[in-house]
Amino acid sequence: MVVAGDDALAHRLAAELRGVYGERVTLVVPPAQHGVRPPVVGRTRATALFDRVSAAVNRASGNGNANGGGAGAGSGEAGGVRTGEASGSERVLEAAELTESVLAYAGVERAAALALVYDDDETNIRAALTARRLNPRIRLVLRLYNRRLGQHIEALLDQASALANAAAAADSALAAGADAGAAPGPDASRAGGSVEAFDASTTVLSDADTAAPALAATAVAGTSKVVQTDGLMLRAVERPPPGPGEVADPGLCTLALLSATTNDPAGADGSESSGAQGPQLLPDERAVAAATGRGTVVLENVSYSGPELSSGRGVVPWFGSLLSRRLRWSFVGLVACVIGLAVASMLVTKEPPLQATYLTLLDLFAINDPAIGQPLGRQILQLCSGVVGLLLLPVLLAAVLEALGTFRSGSALRKPPRGLSGHVVLLGVGKIGTRVLARLRELRIPVVCVEADPEARGLALARRLRVPVVLGDVTQEGVLEAAKIHRAHALLALTSADTMNLEAVLYARTVRPDLRVVLRLYDDDFATAVYRTLRAAHPDALTRSRSVSHLAAPAFAGSMMGRQILGAIPVERRVLLFAAVDVGGHPQLEGRTVGEAFRAGAWRVLALDTAAPGERRAAPASASRGPGLVWDLPSTYVLRAEDRVVLAATRRGLAELLGRRPRQRTGA
Repeated sequence: MVVAGDDALAHRLAAELRGVYGERVTLVVPPAQHGVRPPVVGRTRATALFDRVSAAVNRASGNGNANGGGAGAGSGEAGGVRTGEASGSERVLEAAELTESVLAYAGVERAAALALVYDDDETNIRAALTARRLNPRIRLVLRLYNRRLGQHIEALLDQASALANAAAAADSALAAGADAGAAPGPDASRAGGSVEAFDASTTVLSDADTAAPALAATAVAGTSKVVQTDGLMLRAVERPPPGPGEVADPGLCTLALLSATTNDPAGADGSESSGAQGPQLLPDERAVAAATGRGTVVLENVSYSGPELSSGRGVVPWFGSLLSRRLRWSFVGLVACVIGLAVASMLVTKEPPLQATYLTLLDLFAINDPAIGQPLGRQILQLCSGVVGLLLLPVLLAAVLEALGTFRSGSALRKPPRGLSGHVVLLGVGKIGTRVLARLRELRIPVVCVEADPEARGLALARRLRVPVVLGDVTQEGVLEAAKIHRAHALLALTSADTMNLEAVLYARTVRPDLRVVLRLYDDDFATAVYRTLRAAHPDALTRSRSVSHLAAPAFAGSMMGRQILGAIPVERRVLLFAAVDVGGHPQLEGRTVGEAFRAGAWRVLALDTAAPGERRAAPASASRGPGLVWDLPSTYVLRAEDRVVLAATRRGLAELLGRRPRQRTGA
């Protein structure tokens, strides 16, 4: 795997590929990034310290400067590219520009995938075109902010790959026909008989688009261990061991058994080297039943538990949008007075109900003759009707003015309703906040936005979706109160200023100490420190602090592994992957029942994609159309070649299923 970038996302992505998927990574960064310490993913601090000490010892002994070590070993400088060994499975190259020579030196011609995550769209596009020419079979993952341009670039690069590989296949067929006894070509040896080995797809992602679902899911589900597919949010929940006589809820399925001991003498607690005492991924029913005193990790479907967003249809919501609550109550009072006067007139004059009501309305609008010479009761009722008529005139005038104002401000921003509660307060509707707002509305969650810039890009979306907005600086007193923070379900602080997000969260906690908060912070270390402090100060409240690079890296890493990867969930120091796989071409699945296809500790079928094969997109099942996914498949269901399934698998199990060579990892 080759990762090229100029900010924290590149380091986070390289660490994700190395620590979660166990891949060999070459990281290409500008020279200014040499002093940035890459983050540690999936490894303990002691292991990372051991790696740094080992690297220092190797440099001191001169082992890192062997010229014959190849492109993947040692450190040096060639062609304006500085190389350095970051860890046992990561090589760092420093280059000012991502030229063709730099890509070739990084090994793009032999790499399985290339991620271009520079902050500049033009740099990523230029490098992608060059890489596709150098290696038509490489899997490309691009970071682009322009969505429409990204769609065109994705189609262009996929078409170029298809044409180049079709030409290569034709040449191989001609060569094979000319010499039937010739050895297999490089393409055949590279494929290795794998049904999934050739995946030269191009995936265009944006860190805003990839981080937004995770931020929305954290606000709803309260955890980052969430896999989203087919419009559903699936959460991996750790449950303690059941007590005597209790039966643990298995949820959708049991994903893992946690470690049997809390302290491992070997120092490998929760890793693959823990042996029988360590976590067991994808256990069978007998293993789950026999496990006593072990916690479990189960998969369950989660949804928003607060009040749903009103559809806005019907007579009452439409009438309420035109008239205020006070005006509506004024009309109700006047109607009650008219009814009372009509009943009194019917009793006094002995007139039929319709005639009495008609006379009352005439008196109300002052168009009836004076009740001279009539009984005293009739005269008193006429005077009362006149007084009610005088009260009706200002109410009608106010209704007309308010309705005109509503129509005139139909394109203006809404204010939070008075009785709003259980909503999500979204602070900042910039690049990230706009995506989160769209995702929350897809989940039908009520939102109130707070924005200081009246020209922010997300205000147009909020105006179109009729989302209440409070314009003002969150650091000023009364802004969060106007957003009804004291009755909110959660606070999402997503501005580009870390100090503003932190100040908003701290102030919100003074108003409501148990409020669920999620704040976006740029630096990973700062986010960790803030999270620990807030958790210690408010242990009963849910706190999540995330950086965009931390949230976006798993999606980029999954795309580099292939479009079938939906996500990954950590289980102690091991990782469980979720993937969408076509059954056809996999003898471990095709023609077998769901129960027979299950292999304990390797993979397990979770759901079936019921969309027609022609309606499925190349993207994972999360983007599928049609009826969607069917969960809780019976164990007797026979998997057919045209089926597509969502399964949970270990790294080695998925590598075996897809015909890949599993990579041996050192340490955790």
